[in-house]
Amino acid sequence: MESSDSKRFFSMELLGWYRKARRDLPWRRSRDPYHIWVSEIMLQQTRVDTVIPYFNRFVDRFPSIERLAEAPEEDVLKHWEGLGYYSRARNLQAAAREVAEQYGGVVPSGKKEVSGLKGVGPYTAGAILSIAYNQPEPAVDGNVMRVLSRYFCLEDDIARPSTRIGMEGLAQELIPEGEAADFNQALMELGALICTPKSPSCTECPVTDMCLARLQGRERELPVKTKAKKAKPVYRFAALVEGTGPHAGKVLVRQRSETGLLARMWELPHIEVSDADAWEDSSMGKQRLETALADDGVRIQAKEQIIGEAQHIFTHLIWNIRVLPAVAAEEYVADRTAYEWVGPEQFENYAWPNVFRKLLTEYFIRAMNS
Repeated sequence: MESSDSKRFFSMELLGWYRKARRDLPWRRSRDPYHIWVSEIMLQQTRVDTVIPYFNRFVDRFPSIERLAEAPEEDVLKHWEGLGYYSRARNLQAAAREVAEQYGGVVPSGKKEVSGLKGVGPYTAGAILSIAYNQPEPAVDGNVMRVLSRYFCLEDDIARPSTRIGMEGLAQELIPEGEAADFNQALMELGALICTPKSPSCTECPVTDMCLARLQGRERELPVKTKAKKAKPVYRFAALVEGTGPHAGKVLVRQRSETGLLARMWELPHIEVSDADAWEDSSMGKQRLETALADDGVRIQAKEQIIGEAQHIFTHLIWNIRVLPAVAAEEYVADRTAYEWVGPEQFENYAWPNVFRKLLTEYFIRAMNS
């Protein structure tokens, strides 16, 4: 039951705890809406400890919305490299251009305007408006829904959009007047540090005395959440094409298409096979690689020997990759739009998905030590 006393207790105790226990995070050192915006986008699907160095490097390279808006996309992706979910970076830059063109480089303080920016959903909009502008807007993410589900013993499935909408209304009611910035951050902090998914630290929780889930011994049962579909495994062969002659010491790489998964990032040429059984057949992988690259005008000779394996996990897919060695026909020159020869000296000039960064880094290290 959501009584006014329990709501008041929750808000006041949470604020008091936060002001003593909050972490010193770089984006909390100012109310700059640009910094808050960047941090919230980076923190989607990513742990705080991972984000801190990326955030510092990103705002150092792009210290203002105008600088981000004007930057080449390749530079933005390079400074995002390793965080994954690269559409976040592209949307952030696209939205920065909207802000630069339509709002004079100032993040808008209106709900309609900030919510209309590319890649800004209800949570991010609420975080910007509340933290930067101290407006009483809710910022409800998974952490917040978990805390509210437990404190008020709510059994609604948090995977349902209707539950999120209800939680936003509840969270807004809890915001003390004039305290939106600290309160929303306190709610996020409680979910991140104390009211964790599997092992909540109830004895350290500032609102434990009136937490209904704890009082009923149900803190580990809540929140209710339907399981997401398992990520689909896919199987791929990649070619590590070593250069000869003028390309000695280099590897043939290609750039992904302008749109879609990992758009415009660089990779080893690779192909997908039908299933795990086909993945076991490296002779078939060799033939398929040679044919696929020939269709691109690139003639290679691959071997059946597997020289590396790697895995790349997306939200909905798991790439399982096996690497076969290859050489290009001597007359081949990488003058096709999508293909280039890259050596260790040029490696850092390109933006790589983590899986190909790891594979190529290991290859160049072995090559230098051999």
